[in-house]
Amino acid sequence: MAAALYSHKLQIGASLLRHAGVIAYPTEAVWGLGCDPYNQQAVYSLLSLKRRQVAKGLILVASSMEQFLPYLQGLDSASMDRLDASWPGPTTWLVPDNGTAPWWISGDFETVALRVSAHPVVAGLCRAFAAPMVSTSANRAGLAPMRWSWQINRQWGKQLDGIVHGELGSASRPSMIRDLLSDTIVRQG
Repeated sequence: MAAALYSHKLQIGASLLRHAGVIAYPTEAVWGLGCDPYNQQAVYSLLSLKRRQVAKGLILVASSMEQFLPYLQGLDSASMDRLDASWPGPTTWLVPDNGTAPWWISGDFETVALRVSAHPVVAGLCRAFAAPMVSTSANRAGLAPMRWSWQINRQWGKQLDGIVHGELGSASRPSMIRDLLSDTIVRQG
């Protein structure tokens, strides 16, 4: 019964994503906001809620490396091996943008930020959605990330299209961000 209820919640979340919704959900370390990366209206709704500039770019999450294959076209085998060795997991890679990412996702950058998540809610949402989704922390720009579902309700209330409830992962900080070509760490995890 619990598995069916869990699956039902993921299906509702995926349906909201398909209909330009912005949803909140637990991630490895903090609550996140997500939407369909190819729906410009949904992305701009999310950015407006967060008070975040489009120029900053956004992270995409997926349930498998296969969901990112269009973004990975043109990478050499060493780069593909590096991604494969770290995913699923808490590393977000800045991958050269091969033209697949909409400009409202890559922002002012020549890279796109990608992570294959091991978190069951994030991965389950992406499987149910059958595509990657935007994932950004569920806080307004400049405020601390949220670690409790009651904070989501208090901060966002009816502004969100839905909340997919679940437990946070065991990470104490958001994902590490690394540049794929230089292998430099952009943000510690």
